[in-house]
Amino acid sequence: MMQENTKEDKLQVFAEKYQNLRNEIAKMVVGQDEVIENLLVSIFSRGHCLLIGVPGLAKTLMVNTIAGALGLKYSRIQFTPDLMPSDIIGTEILDENRNFRFNYGPVFANIILADEINRTPPKTQSALLEAMQEKNVTIAGKAYTLEAPFFVLATQNPIEQEGTYPLPEAQLDRFMFNVMLDYPSIEQELQIVKETTTGKNVEINPVLSQEEILGFQSMIEQLPVADNVYQYAVNLAAKTRPGRDKAHPWADEFLSWGAGPRASQNLIIAAKTHAAVNGKYSPDIENVNAVAAAIMRHRIIKNYKAEAEGISIEDIIQEFMQDDS
Repeated sequence: MMQENTKEDKLQVFAEKYQNLRNEIAKMVVGQDEVIENLLVSIFSRGHCLLIGVPGLAKTLMVNTIAGALGLKYSRIQFTPDLMPSDIIGTEILDENRNFRFNYGPVFANIILADEINRTPPKTQSALLEAMQEKNVTIAGKAYTLEAPFFVLATQNPIEQEGTYPLPEAQLDRFMFNVMLDYPSIEQELQIVKETTTGKNVEINPVLSQEEILGFQSMIEQLPVADNVYQYAVNLAAKTRPGRDKAHPWADEFLSWGAGPRASQNLIIAAKTHAAVNGKYSPDIENVNAVAAAIMRHRIIKNYKAEAEGISIEDIIQEFMQDDS
C-alpha cells in the first residue's frame, strides 16, 4: 500500500503506476491507445463503459489484459437471446443436504465483459444494469454485495442489428463512457500479425493491487476542482438541451434530446481522473474536453434534420466545445 503522506506524493505514485500499467498492457495489445485510456479512466472513476466496435478487434483480449495488469478477477458473459437473469447473477440451488445454497453467477467479479449486450432481451439486460447501479444483487430476499472495484464493459456490434434489443436511452445513461473502437492502422495491423502468428507467449504481470486501486479511486475523488471548471462542465451539458435557455443553436436545430445532470457529474469525475493520469493536481477545461465526446455521445439524440444533412454526433459535440458562450 502507498506510504506517502501528501496528496502530491500520492498523485505522483499514481501517475507512475498508470504509466507502468499502460506499458504492461502494451505487451499484449497493439495500439488502441485512446480506447485503453478511456477504459482505465472509467475504471479509476468508478464508472462503467460501453464499447462499440465490429468483431475481431480484440475487445476480449483487451479487457482480459487490463484485468490481469490490474490484478483483478475477470469474468466474461456472452449475451444471447436465451440468456436468463439467473445466468448472470446466480441462483439458489438445493444441495445434497437439502439446504438452499446460493450459486454465484459471473457478475461476482471485479471486471465484467458483457459481450454483445444488445443480443439479449430487456429483462436480462436489466439484471446486469441493476447490479451496475446498486453494486449488489438480491436473490430470494437476500442481498449479496458485489466486491469493489466493480467495472462493467459492455460491447455492442454496430453492423448486425437484426434480432437485437437496443438499450433504451435511460439505461445507456448508466454507462459513464461510450467508446468507439476502430480498425487499427496498417502499421499496427502488420505488428499484430507478426506478433500473433509466431507462437510467442506473453505473460501479463499485475501492476496494482486491489487495495491500491481502491486507494487511488478515493484519492481521485478528493482532487479539488476550480469553480470555472464546474461551470464549464454544467454549461456544456446545458448546451445540449433543445428548447432550454442555455441551449446552443445547434441543439435546437439538430437534437431531439439532450444530456441530463449525470453527464455534468461524469464530466467532472472523469476530468479528475484524466488530470491525475497526466500528473495534474486539479482538472482544467482541457481535461473536461478530453473526456467529453465519450461521455456525451450516448446521451444526446439527433433529429431527422441532422440525419438528412449528414451531421454526426461527433460534429455536434465539437461545435459545443468550440463555442465560448
